[in-house]
Amino acid sequence: MTNKIPENLFVLEMANNHMGDIEHGIQVIREFGAVCRKYPFKFAFKMQYRDLDTFIHPSMKGRDDIKYIKRFSDTRLSRADFDRLVAEMREQGFLTMSTPFDETSVAVIESQNLDIIKIASCAFTDWSLLETVVQSSKPIIASTAGASLADIDRVVSFLAHRDKEFAIMHCVGEYPTPDDRMHLSQIDFLQRRYPNVRIGFSTHEDPSHTDIVKIAVAKGASIFEKHVGVATDKYPLNAYSASPAQVDAWLSAAQAAMTLCGVGATRLPVNPSEAASLRSLQRGIFVNRPVAKGERLEREDVYFAFPPQDGQYTANDWSKYVDFSATADIAKDEAVQPNNTQQFDHHQQVWNIVQRVNVFLKKSGAIVPGSADLEISHHYGLNKFDEVGLTMLTVVNRGYCKKLLVTLPGQSHPEQYHNQKEESFHVLYGEILLELNGEPRVCRPGDVITVEPGVRHAFRSDVGAVIEEISSTHFKDDSFYTDPAITANKQRKTLLTYWMD
Repeated sequence: MTNKIPENLFVLEMANNHMGDIEHGIQVIREFGAVCRKYPFKFAFKMQYRDLDTFIHPSMKGRDDIKYIKRFSDTRLSRADFDRLVAEMREQGFLTMSTPFDETSVAVIESQNLDIIKIASCAFTDWSLLETVVQSSKPIIASTAGASLADIDRVVSFLAHRDKEFAIMHCVGEYPTPDDRMHLSQIDFLQRRYPNVRIGFSTHEDPSHTDIVKIAVAKGASIFEKHVGVATDKYPLNAYSASPAQVDAWLSAAQAAMTLCGVGATRLPVNPSEAASLRSLQRGIFVNRPVAKGERLEREDVYFAFPPQDGQYTANDWSKYVDFSATADIAKDEAVQPNNTQQFDHHQQVWNIVQRVNVFLKKSGAIVPGSADLEISHHYGLNKFDEVGLTMLTVVNRGYCKKLLVTLPGQSHPEQYHNQKEESFHVLYGEILLELNGEPRVCRPGDVITVEPGVRHAFRSDVGAVIEEISSTHFKDDSFYTDPAITANKQRKTLLTYWMD
């Protein structure tokens, strides 16, 4: 395995369910190997390592009245036994994994070259152990049961700053966990708080309960852990460990949930059957008067009506970024379709502008908030944007306003004035030729120019520029262009929110 945690990893935790009996342990691995081979997931088999000679305090050794001391002592295995279990796991196609509870056990994991190290919830903030674990190149999965938010913040920061491949698990440390303590929405919380960290789910519910894993899948968990064992006449199962049949049902439920959830990392491609079905419910475009060949269709020339005819353009094809010109005479009430109309889609022009602005901003070194909306001004239409146009990013618009203005090389911004707004231009990058009431001046980085209300201003740039504009509140109806043709163009602006990528 590479030092990556696989997607859709299912971890089967044997813990001490080998019962200190090496042959029973091998039986457990083989029975679950047969189950797991039916499913298209990655699987890891996990053990727990404790160096019992040093892990248990000398005065506590042999204390049968203390539950866990007796359990750990009664299920002791030798290093050779653990080596046999690891070999069987690999033979059955499992990744190998262990939870160390002391520093000596980390060295055992290293010497066995196991694939993944698990940090138990009880050791989540055992900093001495963590400092030892991070010396390993192995990926790390850590359970968070009982951890405070501050603890999780610290451990995530600790692992991230050491460039570790790691994941954290929502986990409840009650065995078995009742439904009202599952709190599966903690998966959502962890994903929101740590967006760059894999989030999994370590489960201790009644092992016959298969709905919970479906919910965890739907919430986006991609690592799943369950205690497992094989019941025999000699070794009964505890209340939270799953049998092979229960794990089979658990995996089947997870697989069904993944099928239902489908693809979530990217937007799906268009489904042709779905698109055809939806198109049949759209309104078609029809002309409301006779249209001669060569005419451009305006909004007042058309109407939208149901049902659409086969192959015709629909209302969904009509927008301010799409032009239609007749390539043949069209009779009143006739459908607008490819055999009588040519369509010109300008959406690509908009995205080309966005890409150029992005590149120019990066070149300038300007840092842009991810929440800033982008406004493209194409005063005389998109086809003339490279000559006359401007791109604005609104950062703040309250009692005061801050914008970033981007003029691409060769662009000019036409003359306008404001009756209410006073603004100051701070040139951050490039150079502009600014005209105030017709008087030109060259402005370079560091220059600050204040434009008072009523002052006519226009600018252009041969090399391009980024300008910080600080002003009083911006009002939409407070920009007056001296060329009435611009004011008459009601579609001179394009607003975009999701544009930075």
